[in-house]
Amino acid sequence: MSFLGHWIAFSTLVRREIKRFMRIWVQTLLPSLITMGLYFLIFGTLMGTRIGRVQQIPYLHYIAPGLIMMAVINNAYANVSFSIFSMRFQKSIEELLIAPIPNHLLLLAFMCGGIARGLLVGVLVSLLALCFGMIALHSIFVLLAIVPLTTILFSLAGFTNGLFAKTFDDVTVIPSFVLTPLTYLGGVFYSIQLLPPILKTLSLCNPILYIVNAFRYALLGVTDVAVGPALSVITLCCISLFTYNLYLLNHGKGLKI
Repeated sequence: MSFLGHWIAFSTLVRREIKRFMRIWVQTLLPSLITMGLYFLIFGTLMGTRIGRVQQIPYLHYIAPGLIMMAVINNAYANVSFSIFSMRFQKSIEELLIAPIPNHLLLLAFMCGGIARGLLVGVLVSLLALCFGMIALHSIFVLLAIVPLTTILFSLAGFTNGLFAKTFDDVTVIPSFVLTPLTYLGGVFYSIQLLPPILKTLSLCNPILYIVNAFRYALLGVTDVAVGPALSVITLCCISLFTYNLYLLNHGKGLKI
């Protein structure tokens, strides 16, 4: 197939992924806005005034970057994991596998769908945070690096989950029992400087900690970890997951239920 043919196939798959989650926006976009709005209201407005400041930042402002990234992570992950599993479940993925499109473009197309949903939800939640007066901008360059990297990373992680899931329940296991604990323990609501040394060291093994702190630095200029190493860790994770998923596709791993 020519370059034009590959581009048409790739763009068609990306449009399909975007239309899929936009068609059911009440289920895919609205819940994140409601959930984050409640977080802003309860933890920020009601409790934030009692907690005071963290690293000289009002608590309401301090938690906003973490909450935005929480929404981005969950949506990028969920979009790809449910999409790839539903195609496996319905056997429609077999039509894609016999189509003359390289596996790396197939993977990129699913990844772009997750990126689109993650970015869209991120923008919507950021606008919601702006209504509470919680958005600033310290470094546009870090912002333009950390947000795309985060959506790429968790889109790829969702793809892996979607390939190995055997039932729809399996698709929700990782978000419920892995992503949610890692997110809450990733410095969304607190600074790891407040933790005892052993817990602080363990927190450094959590990749979401680097994401939250890099994004917090981009908006507020404060961070618990160095931004350069944080971006390097996330980039390395993206490359590793892309390579692993491409290996699974090339060897037909997990394509049949």
